This record gives sequence, structure tokens and C-alpha cells, in this order.
Amino acid sequence: MGKLEDGIAKIGFTGEKAAEIQRKMDAYIKEIQIFNKTANLVGTDDYDELAVNHVLDCLSGAPHFEKIAEEAKKNLGVSKLVAGDFGSGSGFPGLVLASVFPEIDFVLIERMKKRCAFLESTAAVLGLKNVTVVNKNAEQIKKKSLDIATFRAFRPLTLDMTKTILCALKIGGIVAAYKARSEKIEAEMEGIKELVPSFEKIPLCVPFLTENTEEVRERNLVIFRKS
Repeated sequence: MGKLEDGIAKIGFTGEKAAEIQRKMDAYIKEIQIFNKTANLVGTDDYDELAVNHVLDCLSGAPHFEKIAEEAKKNLGVSKLVAGDFGSGSGFPGLVLASVFPEIDFVLIERMKKRCAFLESTAAVLGLKNVTVVNKNAEQIKKKSLDIATFRAFRPLTLDMTKTILCALKIGGIVAAYKARSEKIEAEMEGIKELVPSFEKIPLCVPFLTENTEEVRERNLVIFRKS
């Protein structure tokens, strides 16, 4: 059993769902390997490194994202959600989460045309009909157009960036940000406390990454809401 398959099982996916996710993520990794040099997507072409550091990292947040989606539905009184992935880049976490949650529409927001072309091509290869790629800066996204906002390896949460993200969210919408070390999170959130007075930090267990005893790697999901 390879790291991708093993990691998917460790996160808690089983049966046909696990097999479907594995098939799509395998195809996704191969698309990155093909387009990486021309689109400058990520810093590695190694299959296992892509699987662990990127795919499994995003998948580790999926069980929490499911709960966030249910809360957002109740808050907003809707049955169909729209989630925006800010600074989508190579599609992490947007393409991964869109593969897990076909019932949620994902808007992948990316300012670079080459990366947008990759995202559109890969969404088609993966058969993701719930994905729309938008070639815009974060600041250009329509106000109150999103139910959930997510991002990973995006810009720090400064006051300006937080205002931009919250502006795109409906009232009652939720932000789910993939972040690393706790002390860095605390510093970022302290700087935006006038906009975000409270937040949740959920530790993520990423197979073969956070459980690596030789090198301590911390991953967290930061959650806050627009009131």
C-alpha cells in the first residue's frame, strides 16, 4: 500500500469513497508532475512528497470541513453552498476538497493565467463539475458571494487581507484557513482581533507528516465566522 492510499485510509475514508478519492488524487498528482515546470506550481515533482505534503495535508481538513459546511447551511438557510479558494495556485485545497464534496460548488480564485489554465484542465481531467476557475485578484471577488472561504499557503491574515475575505463572505459565512505553527497563528490573529475577536484552532493530523518523529511538523485549521 502506497502513502497516498494508506494516508487516505488513515484520515478515515473507506470503501468506494476512498477508492474514488485515491483515483482522483493519483490523477491530480500526475497532472502536477506534467505541468509543474511550465506553470511553476509547487517545489517538487516527487510523487510521495506531493501526496503527503500537499494532497494528504488538504484531505486531513476534510472531516472538519464537512462540519463547517453543515454549520454554514444552518447559518445561511441554504441547501447548496458556494466555497471560495483564495489564491488557489495549484489547486490546494480547492481541487482536493471539491473532489471530496461534489455537492459544494467551489470557486478557485487565482490571479495567474497559467495557473488558471492548469486548474481548468485538471478539473476537467478529474471530472469535477462543481469547480469554477476565476482569473481575478482576491480584492475583485463580488461582495457577499461566498458561503465559505478557504485557503492554504496564501497571504498572511493582515487587516487588509482579512477585510477582503470577509467582504466576499455572506453574513453567517465561515473562513477555514490551513495554517502551520501555533505561535505564528496566534501572532496573525492578534493583529486582526479588531475584525476577528474570536477563532478556533483545530490541530490536523496529516499522515506521514505531523506524525513524523524525526521532524516535528505542525498543521492546523483556523476557523472564524462573519457576523
